[in-house]
Amino acid sequence: QNYVKIIRSLEKSFARPVGRVAPSRQAAGAIYFAQKKLGTPYLWGGNGTPEQQGRFDCSGLTQAAYRTVGIELPRVANDQYNAGPHPSRDELLPGDLVFFSDDLTNSRAIRHVGLYVGGGYMINAPFTGAVIRFDKIDTPDYFGATRVTKDGAAALPTDLPTG
Repeated sequence: QNYVKIIRSLEKSFARPVGRVAPSRQAAGAIYFAQKKLGTPYLWGGNGTPEQQGRFDCSGLTQAAYRTVGIELPRVANDQYNAGPHPSRDELLPGDLVFFSDDLTNSRAIRHVGLYVGGGYMINAPFTGAVIRFDKIDTPDYFGATRVTKDGAAALPTDLPTG
């Protein structure tokens, strides 16, 4: 993997003297959690439990990252999309959730989520056979973003329906 190269490019982008807003304490805590998971193998349906050897899928990672700072997100990516306001791509801040879909007109078709870290990169658990890693967000399937808020997340169901 090109972790060193990516981190070096992020380092340069953070050092630029532009009008950046510092991430909220909660967003910074979520990013810290996700950074500690870099290199962990992906597991479809993974929530990071001991039985799963601490492995995650994409929405399990973002849910766990925000849980560490007291925000409970829904389990699946397309539900997490509704956990707060939707900043445009040029308004993204570290800690925002970024979403990807094959149908850019339908939020129910969202199939992937990552945690934006700045500089055009996210931390994400991409797919079976991969590890949690940095990836660029500038892809044709980019759907949009959500700035997670405690109130927004609290208004959403966090459990999957049973029965």
